[in-house]
Amino acid sequence: MPRLSNQKLKPLYLAKILLERTDEENVMTAQSLVDALAVYDVPANRKSIYDDIEALKQFGLDIEHQRGKNGGYYVSSRDFELPELKLLVDAVQSSRLITKAKSRELIKKISKLASEAQAKQLNRQVHISGRAKTLNETVYYSVDAIHAAINARKKICFRYFDMSPSKRRVYRQDGRAYYRTPVALCWNDDNYYLVAYSHYFDNPLASFRVDRMTDVIILDEPAHKYDKKRFDVTSYIRRNFGMFTGRIEKARLVFDNHLVSVVIDHFGAEIQMIQTSDARFEISAEVSASPVFLSWMFQFGNQAEILEPESLKGAMREMIKMGRAIYGE
Repeated sequence: MPRLSNQKLKPLYLAKILLERTDEENVMTAQSLVDALAVYDVPANRKSIYDDIEALKQFGLDIEHQRGKNGGYYVSSRDFELPELKLLVDAVQSSRLITKAKSRELIKKISKLASEAQAKQLNRQVHISGRAKTLNETVYYSVDAIHAAINARKKICFRYFDMSPSKRRVYRQDGRAYYRTPVALCWNDDNYYLVAYSHYFDNPLASFRVDRMTDVIILDEPAHKYDKKRFDVTSYIRRNFGMFTGRIEKARLVFDNHLVSVVIDHFGAEIQMIQTSDARFEISAEVSASPVFLSWMFQFGNQAEILEPESLKGAMREMIKMGRAIYGE
């Protein structure tokens, strides 16, 4: 009886063997396929192999026959080509959102989409300068719960923490839960952020780093409705790049011409640029008057300047003044 049962599974085992062991550079003869099936206690002969391969080809598996002395059968194409898998592995390995343990787990799963020989090429080490991995293993489940809540139009509750110098979690609000309407998830500076709404506050939109959220629960309570024209999420994200809160200012900024690509990366391709001289251009944009924005501008030295408003220029002077107090003139 077991032998009969395995015989019925022969085409499935044959597909498994071909997918795992063959590619354009690694082929298997009909006899080697017979021997491989025997390991699974599946009897076969070369004639039945030919018939099963034809059935698998009709099913959609792209099997080619390489003729010649060293010829044999192999899977010619897959859902993902090897360069695509390498790109996925590099993205998983370099992402700071994904923990080291989860990275290894995901790469192992990705490797199963290639042949065993190709999978060895996916054992890559991507070196990213200054890149640190998150320590929060629950981030994947938090992202999933947030997406589910947005789709179901439900509120969520969660706890939110900062890290202490001893690398311990210090929960805000003394550990009490936040109750919010999830509006959107966005990716900024290699971090996931939740943009959430609460009608209890003067500034109802706020952002939270997902890797600092724990105990995310979808509530039965329906999401709060809000004026999407008044609280435009895209504009909010653009104004608050760096995801630090601050007063929103309408600013006039000037940059050297070679910073065009940098400006487009931060403000979007639709930003209007006015050439003010052969060497410089000017933009007008809403920005968050926060240390993050000021630091971003400061990094360009004399190649960028805040023209207006005076309050933003004053904030920059204060930041420089504090730096001088620490480091001297």
